[in-house]
Amino acid sequence: MVPTGAVTGDSIVPAAVLIPPSGRPRGGCDSLEQEAYLHLWRTFDRLKTVEEEVFDRHGLSAQQYNALRVLADVAPESLPTLSLAARLVSRAPDITRLVDRLERRRLVRRQRLAANRRVVRVSITAAGTELLAALAADVVDCGRRQLGHMPAADLEQLVGLLRAARAPHEPKTAYSPATGRPLADRSHEPSRGDSP
Repeated sequence: MVPTGAVTGDSIVPAAVLIPPSGRPRGGCDSLEQEAYLHLWRTFDRLKTVEEEVFDRHGLSAQQYNALRVLADVAPESLPTLSLAARLVSRAPDITRLVDRLERRRLVRRQRLAANRRVVRVSITAAGTELLAALAADVVDCGRRQLGHMPAADLEQLVGLLRAARAPHEPKTAYSPATGRPLADRSHEPSRGDSP
């Protein structure tokens, strides 16, 4: 039996067709929530492949690109390392190593404050800004390759649903996936980000 909403070839079997009257999904999922999560996971895996092609050509990971975008958004200011980590789209348990790699390529610079040597601030360099400019067209094309087949109204709805799905799991200070800026109110979050 095909799992609820499962991909069969190039099409998706609608969930309504496969959910029996009992309301329990079939096909190996224990719950509708689990099925939804598995679809998110599979979708992320498929879309990530497109993203990796773009960043691999420039010797970057998606997370390194995201860090550069966040730093470019606050430039010419800098951010404390932990603040940078909190603003990334995905968690960065080893932010120090991520910054190390970017610094070795001279894409970012670190500065220790004289008043408090424990605080390390990170800023983007001219080389980092130039790399972002070189990537700009590829990043836009990446988004089109990932989701350009969907109508704008569907994308707006998807963004809203994803925002609602993660809302109870966000930290108290939420950051925009598009800009890395703190959100005072989630309703101000941009509906479309240009960060893959």
